[in-house]
This record gives sequence, structure tokens and C-alpha cells, in this order.
Amino acid sequence: MRLQKSVFLPAVRLSAFLSCPFYCVPSLKKLAVCVFLVVLFPALAHAVVPTQERPIVVLRALDKMTARVEEIDLPVGKTIQFGTLSIVARTCRVTLPEEAPPESAAYLEISEIAPGEQDKPVFKGWMFASSPALSAMEHPVYDIWITGCKDETQPPGSSEKH
Repeated sequence: MRLQKSVFLPAVRLSAFLSCPFYCVPSLKKLAVCVFLVVLFPALAHAVVPTQERPIVVLRALDKMTARVEEIDLPVGKTIQFGTLSIVARTCRVTLPEEAPPESAAYLEISEIAPGEQDKPVFKGWMFASSPALSAMEHPVYDIWITGCKDETQPPGSSEKH
């Protein structure tokens, strides 16, 4: 008998709570806030962050088979080869120094060259220095990631790394 009361009473309390006319008021407020945020955030998500173009992309390349790591200075618009990969940088941009957090990003096109075959695209898109895993190239033998952008006047080994 006691078991029946404990099972029955929560059901009665729940039904009494659901029938209360003020129960839905917090839900309406939450719904109104959610609708407001859905309408407002797309407008905020497209905020323009000022950037500057740089003529050289600084990449780091890893050959997983030989453990060879190279730092590559790739001029925008030029093609280089790393192993069987062909890498082209289309643009390299950095945020202004007063922006927080600073960021470097490059648009890269990477394809694999196989003898007697057409180039096979491996990666095409933006890579970000601060978040290499955000847009990573997936390849069984090679890893390529951006470490920064630099001007032609900067000495080798120095770049705007972010």
C-alpha cells in the first residue's frame, strides 16, 4: 500500500503543477529570448574584422614516414612541392595588431601528384594559425599547417605567428 502512495502522489503533484496557468510563463520568456537571439546573432556573426594581406605564407610541413619537418616560405600565387604534394597559396591575411586575439589565415590549394595520373586534390580552403585542427589537411603521409604570414622585408624565420 505504501508503494502505491509514493507512485501515485508524484503523478498527482505533476498533473497539478502542469495545470497551473502560470507554468507556461517562464517557457514563453525563454522562447522569446531564443527567438531574439536567433534573429540577432546572425547579424553579429558577420562582423567584419580588418585584415592585412601579406605576400608570403609560412608553412610547416611534416613527412610522417621520415619524420622530416620543414618550414616553408611560400609566396602567394607560387607553387612548391613537398614530397608528392603540390602546394599553392592564394592569399595570406593577418588581423591588425590591435585586434584581439591576433590571427593569421591562408587560403591554400594542395594536391597530390602521382606519376602518369592527374593531380588529385587533397585540400582546398582556409587554414588558421591559431587553430590548425579547425581546418586540417588529412593525408596518410604528410601534414601541412600554417604558422604565420610575413612581408618580403622580414628576415627568414620571423613571421607574424598567431
